[in-house]
Amino acid sequence: MESSSQDKDLPATARRLEQARADGQVARSKDLSNFAVLGGGMVLLMVLIPVGLPRMLDALRAQLTFDHSSLLKGDLLITRLLATVGSGLSIYLPLGLAVVVVAVLATVGAGGWALSAKPLTPDIAKLSPLAGFGRIFSKQQFFEVLKLLALTLVVAAVGWTFLASHLMDFATLLLRPLDSGLPLLGHWLSMGVGFLLLVLGVMAAIDVPLSAFLYKQRLRMSHQEVKQEHKEVDGNPQIKGRMRALQREASQRKSVAAVPTADLVVMNPTHYAVAIRYDDATMAAPRVVAKGADLIALQIRDLAKAHSVPVLESPMLARALYAHAEIDSEIPTVLYSAVAQVLAYVYQLKAALRGKGPMPMVQPVPDVPVELDPHHRRDQAQQETENRP
Repeated sequence: MESSSQDKDLPATARRLEQARADGQVARSKDLSNFAVLGGGMVLLMVLIPVGLPRMLDALRAQLTFDHSSLLKGDLLITRLLATVGSGLSIYLPLGLAVVVVAVLATVGAGGWALSAKPLTPDIAKLSPLAGFGRIFSKQQFFEVLKLLALTLVVAAVGWTFLASHLMDFATLLLRPLDSGLPLLGHWLSMGVGFLLLVLGVMAAIDVPLSAFLYKQRLRMSHQEVKQEHKEVDGNPQIKGRMRALQREASQRKSVAAVPTADLVVMNPTHYAVAIRYDDATMAAPRVVAKGADLIALQIRDLAKAHSVPVLESPMLARALYAHAEIDSEIPTVLYSAVAQVLAYVYQLKAALRGKGPMPMVQPVPDVPVELDPHHRRDQAQQETENRP
């Protein structure tokens, strides 16, 4: 059963955020984009006006000039019209392209770059009336309505204050000469746009962190979703354990071929077998060349007997080596003494068989720390379980 939205009380993981970005979902601030477009456009327009306005006035003056030569040349009006249009485009096109660049930079700066075609892919679920009502009454939409309402009220208040303070000036604007009326109108427009930019700047400063907060809230996950993601990333623990067991068994089967090179095989007596090799000239400590359990242990024993490798039954040492030593690795330091005892016995036995020494009378009992025996730990844990009330 899927978790409800009330259960999603965990922050989004890094993988969830990456997937959302891959799907084109990033934190976007509409107010920041509006502020950047309007503010950037206003700045660019003020930069271009000193250059573009004289050109536009010259083109307009030439367009409105009619004399005898204009009547004689019928295509002169078309030429002037094209020149006027070209002058306008030389100003409007750079301004439009610059505003587009500013808008893109503002969008990328607010939420980063996310190139994805998934938002354009048709989704049947979005046509569902229930899903539509859910989006209408969502937390995201609630904050959007509050934000738009606040923006509308603030802009209306600023606009009314500005109009009320300049009402008489607006009424007498038509009575002013054109040369003095146009600069005054431009000044009023600059003031109006400046107030609007101030309002949008304040709203953008509020909307950027608010959009990031709502974005993270929308991507929050439930405990079940986090567990499922861990399974997808790390794999099912049971399957991974089974794979490791199969890999370990394959390694042990492969190591059986190295048994003929061993100096000794320690067994338990049939469940575990560990083949040990030691060369004092090239090795700092004895190494495990092969190990296995059950059928592999029997294979190691049979192969050792076939190649005259001594097989010594020492259950606790065999279990400790099998549990704590790896193939092609040195034995643990704590087992040096125990392995040295059995190796000394084997070397004495080999020397006696070659007629170079007495036959050892008693098989040694290696001194193995009891805490290294996995059976001891299992029995101790079972006893503690039975003693619990």
